[in-house]
Amino acid sequence: MALAVCLLFDGPTDRVLRRLWQRLEDDGVPTLATHTHGRHVPHLSLAVLRSWDLDKVRAAVEALPDAGPVTVRFDAVAAFRRGRMNLIPAVTSTLATRQERLVDALGVTEDELHMHYVPGVWTPHVTLAPRVRLEQTPLVLEAAYEILPLTGRLTHAALVDAGTGAVHPLSVVP
Repeated sequence: MALAVCLLFDGPTDRVLRRLWQRLEDDGVPTLATHTHGRHVPHLSLAVLRSWDLDKVRAAVEALPDAGPVTVRFDAVAAFRRGRMNLIPAVTSTLATRQERLVDALGVTEDELHMHYVPGVWTPHVTLAPRVRLEQTPLVLEAAYEILPLTGRLTHAALVDAGTGAVHPLSVVP
């Protein structure tokens, strides 16, 4: 599977996103709340590694200076390939720089870094539902637009094993 370097939300934003997931689940749209292992947390991934050594990744990330919390503003919903629907934050130079600095610090090859997380290709997003059928799209849009615009705070970070859902907290916010 994959290992993601994730920024995680403060309590209030996390609760808003989990309530949105629950609303979608109640409407019959499977979300990250029930996807695969069911241990997903609302997050924004800065990098996803296809091959990795947990200790080496942790050391590389924790060698970075702590950049502290970051505020993001969501005002858009996007549909990626294969029916993945997401909230999209405004891309600030600060957020893009953080992502580029992290990928550089990881020193990963193109084979190790998932192709959608290459700097300049990366689209920051928070996944709502991983496999939305076309006829479910209006349900996702209606629910999302009821909470947008949304300003959220990313206050801490973790390495998240996508295969197991294991969350490994980091001592810094990259």
